[in-house]
Amino acid sequence: MNAEQLRAAQAPIKARYREEPESARVTLAARGELDVEGITCRLATPAGPIAAGLHPATGGDGNAACSGAMMLQALAACSGVTLLAVATAMGIPIRGGSVIAEGDWDARGTLGVDKAAPVGFLSLRLRFELDADATEEQLARLLSLTERYCVVLQTLRNPPAIASTIASTSGG
Repeated sequence: MNAEQLRAAQAPIKARYREEPESARVTLAARGELDVEGITCRLATPAGPIAAGLHPATGGDGNAACSGAMMLQALAACSGVTLLAVATAMGIPIRGGSVIAEGDWDARGTLGVDKAAPVGFLSLRLRFELDADATEEQLARLLSLTERYCVVLQTLRNPPAIASTIASTSGG
């Protein structure tokens, strides 16, 4: 896809959002089915089901996906797609490359071994390795715009309000 094709694909969508701002509000959802015997949560995805389970650092056997790694994969995927869209709009040809998302965490927090150890990632790193003919200035602008428009990255930097509920379907 080139810049003209991208603009043509997005123009009617942008026009509708300008005329009807409420139509830009989209609700995404994920549903997991609990496997109590395997201590996994099976997620339905367009690519097929994924079973998420305990990381080996917390007692898992490594056969199920780690939800922390899945979060990093979501960051890599979103920032990679965003980078490609921005590069296309900027007219920077990208021949290939990689997006690497890494995060450090302390398993003691999630296991309750040390109450002072945080639960969650301590730090995240995002790196792009591109095969592209671009100036340092173009790359800096590409990175800045990618960071600005990446939904997952912006959600991590500016966390939304989160509401949790729980209910028993057995009535007990």
